[in-house]
Amino acid sequence: MKRERKSEIPEVVKELGNKIKDVINSNDLKPREVAHDAEMDVENLRKYIKGSQEMKVSTLFKIAQALKIHPSELIKDL
Repeated sequence: MKRERKSEIPEVVKELGNKIKDVINSNDLKPREVAHDAEMDVENLRKYIKGSQEMKVSTLFKIAQALKIHPSELIKDL
C-alpha cells in the first residue's frame, strides 16, 4: 500500500530536481558518482532529482559541492 503525503511537494522542489539533473547530464556525470561525492545514498539523490523529496539546505550544499558549482547556481531562476 502506497503511503499518502500529508502535503503536496512544492513545485519549486521539482524544478530544483530538474536543475540538478540538467547539471549532471550536461557534465556527463552519473547520479551514483554525484551521490558518492556528496556522501549520500544514491536513492536519496534520485528522490531529490525526481522532486519527490525535499532536501535540507546542508544537502543542497553537498550536492552543489559534488557538482563543483556554487549552490546559488542551482537555485538561480527558480
